[in-house]
Amino acid sequence: MLHDLIASPFLSSFVVLRPGRLEGIRLPEERFQELERARDSGLYLPSWLADAARVRWGVELASRRVDAAVLFRDAPVYGHSRASWEINLGCDLDCEHCYLGEKRFAGLDAEGKQQLLLMLRDAGVLWLQVTGGEALIDPHFAASCQLAYELGMMIEVLTNGTRLSNPAVLEALATSRPYRVTVSLYGATAETYDSFTRRRGAYKRVTRGLSAGIEAGLPLQLALIVTAQNAHEHDRMRAMADELGCPYKEYTHMSPTIYGGAESLGSQSPAHLKPLERFAGCNAGHTFLHVDPHGRASICKVGRDEQIDLMAEGAQGLARLGGIADRLMLRTGGCSGCQLSGNCSVCRPLAKRYQEAKAPLNTYCQHGQKGSAA
Repeated sequence: MLHDLIASPFLSSFVVLRPGRLEGIRLPEERFQELERARDSGLYLPSWLADAARVRWGVELASRRVDAAVLFRDAPVYGHSRASWEINLGCDLDCEHCYLGEKRFAGLDAEGKQQLLLMLRDAGVLWLQVTGGEALIDPHFAASCQLAYELGMMIEVLTNGTRLSNPAVLEALATSRPYRVTVSLYGATAETYDSFTRRRGAYKRVTRGLSAGIEAGLPLQLALIVTAQNAHEHDRMRAMADELGCPYKEYTHMSPTIYGGAESLGSQSPAHLKPLERFAGCNAGHTFLHVDPHGRASICKVGRDEQIDLMAEGAQGLARLGGIADRLMLRTGGCSGCQLSGNCSVCRPLAKRYQEAKAPLNTYCQHGQKGSAA
């Protein structure tokens, strides 16, 4: 491990984090400044932090100098402390529900990915979600995770799990340990899984990967994707997660593709739709951003209508992202003048995708639930 801890400004406070662990320690500003002075003076870790690290993570750091044990991160230049990154859009599965649509394998080369990660570090991104397509099939996945780890980013990986048993992948995840590896689960039997993913042997590869990940001690979490094709195994999917000892979240709302296509909506299971909470705004574009495989930044995975080419503009282009977010969140077009906008449960960029896909109102809009027109 290159560094035992990461110290960083985060939103309106300061935190100390341990790579590969979700739990952190929040610091008052004076403690953070004390830690900086100890680093500059070549002192050992203060007793208050050594004691806290022992309690929080079970590590003994009292004999470590601050400059050797702690990696200090700068405050976000433009306010963005979190980012998601599609390392590619290619995938080894072909699920009908997928919001990525065509899933073409294209994007930055190894040098471009390195340049992008350095930009995100310089911009102040502390939490990085690496996703795809399927992230683990990218030829530069291991090198990219290693660099992000060395730069002091807290990594989450989203995967379908088919490559988790690969020794090279396991080694990469062990040496550049994420704080979470989220594996999507599409069924509880080989027949359903292989049919859902349209890939023979998918279930076998995923279950093998989950076993390997558990044996390696990876912090696994499952995302149970419930659709019309696998809804009959919903309870068995829950039982499978419990048997594996993995925490899980359930996802029942299918979205149009990022191109506004409706082909993914046929996977929706109406019986499993859960009521959405009222949309009260979010920090997309202000404290969070998304980057696609070509290095183009947007406010989130859904709101891609206006993108910033970071490879052409550099990190300073992110200064415009907040203004883009404010424009995209305005309820214009198909939602302008809506009398239910005050308690709407769908963000405007997502609603626009549904409208582009000509989706039935009852899949996303409260007007559809009321049986009236928007």
